[in-house]
Amino acid sequence: MSNFRKSILTVATATLLGGAMVGQHAYAEDTPTTPAAEPSPITANVTLTNDYRYRGISQSNFQPAIQGGFDYAHSSGFYIGNWNSSISWISDSVSSNFNKSVSAPVEMDFYAGYKHDWSTGFIFDVGVLQYYYPTSGYPSGLTNPNSTEIYAAQNFTFDSFTGYLKFSYAVSTLFGTPNSTGSNYTDFTLNYDTGVWGLSLNGHVGYQYIAGSNPIGGSNSSLYSYTDWKLGVTKDFGGGLTANVSYVGTNANQYAYMSPNGSNLGKGGALVSLTKTF
Repeated sequence: MSNFRKSILTVATATLLGGAMVGQHAYAEDTPTTPAAEPSPITANVTLTNDYRYRGISQSNFQPAIQGGFDYAHSSGFYIGNWNSSISWISDSVSSNFNKSVSAPVEMDFYAGYKHDWSTGFIFDVGVLQYYYPTSGYPSGLTNPNSTEIYAAQNFTFDSFTGYLKFSYAVSTLFGTPNSTGSNYTDFTLNYDTGVWGLSLNGHVGYQYIAGSNPIGGSNSSLYSYTDWKLGVTKDFGGGLTANVSYVGTNANQYAYMSPNGSNLGKGGALVSLTKTF
């Protein structure tokens, strides 16, 4: 592969790496999805993690990240929220391929939706999520990384098991990937409350499909689409403090998801995080 082709491929595909799941609040892979009655319609959270992984791909080049946000949930079922995280993937990609300094240190997610409890233990959820990346010096010739997805999810609870099945659909280009409108992500998450020491076991699998064709030839799907998975354990310390230890992996194409030093940003690795909910 020529250096030019490799450079263009890396930039085009690195833009797939952004975005915090709407699951970072109501759909966290490592926490139950149907919490007990809340004393306030407003909740906030802050997280410290050794690596920000989104859909299995590192957003921070395997470096620590700080994250946080808030949610407002109305008794009618409508909700809105915001979630934010430090990132490096945009500046890493542009700087390494165009020798151009770009500032893009933060991801900001804004979402709104509606939840309906149609049966005991079953909550249906629909909404829209806007990924926004404040940037400075971003090349005008590249597709804007800002993205919009709509989503639908079915939450469920069976005794000690909680989880959800969720489908997200991109109504814009996805994370700066050209011609990618119509991309979608399907994920299934299952949590089991052991009832011992506040420990819950967590499992997740998802499939990211990337629609369209890419500027260097070929289909986005065959190059950029991949499966991700995650296994972990969460410890509830009480008072809104939880810790999670997980292993995450993907079968993402190394050349499509390459860090500036040539590593596969989707390679398997351990995640450790501490979250405080207020």
